[in-house]
Amino acid sequence: MPLLEITQTRQISASVRLDGATATQVDQYAAFIHASADDVVGKALNYVFSKDRDFQDFLKTPQSNKVTSTLRIRKAPVNQAPEQPAKKPIAGVKPAESVQVLKV
Repeated sequence: MPLLEITQTRQISASVRLDGATATQVDQYAAFIHASADDVVGKALNYVFSKDRDFQDFLKTPQSNKVTSTLRIRKAPVNQAPEQPAKKPIAGVKPAESVQVLKV
């Protein structure tokens, strides 16, 4: 019998919008508990879902299985997709550099 039990979970990437103050607090809380912002958001949502009794009652209804998804889930790249040939640059146009997002 192994001493450790490892539970693998399937992670997905999704895009959500937060107001600036909330995004800052997510980063601050992540630093406070030495975790990633992803962990903070995921654990906070799981905590709220588990503590909300009305939501738990809703999950037991057939209506909860008929909810339209509004979460913007990013598609993972398919490993077997054929590689695209490199595009030839258009004369006089420089390729775009990577974009850096700055918090204001």
